[in-house]
Amino acid sequence: MMGSVLIADDDAEMRELLRFNLEKSYDVTTVTDGEECWNYLNAHADDPPDLVVLDVMMPGLDGYRVLDRVSEDDRFKGVDIIMLTSRGRDDDIVRALESGAADYLTKPFSSSELIIRIKGILS
Repeated sequence: MMGSVLIADDDAEMRELLRFNLEKSYDVTTVTDGEECWNYLNAHADDPPDLVVLDVMMPGLDGYRVLDRVSEDDRFKGVDIIMLTSRGRDDDIVRALESGAADYLTKPFSSSELIIRIKGILS
């Protein structure tokens, strides 16, 4: 395994598509929303995932709020985040990158492109 990836997306089909495409190379965990993502990170703060694939639009705690919390918490300094969302406006992308996201990918996306981006970040 090349590392661990946490996927946070409220769309069950998207979570399973991502898991299927990534589990050949990475230890993959999935969660259903931002609150569950934040709780998972806190519970695994001593050994957090190497990378989080984070949907922006989720009920409750959205991806931007999770990104802000992760970026502000010293326990997660080594955790990279790829924002994965249908929101492709320039201001959304800039906000995510300024807040500490390593990358931003819009849906629909190519699975091979996501894998290449993850490999680039984790290598």
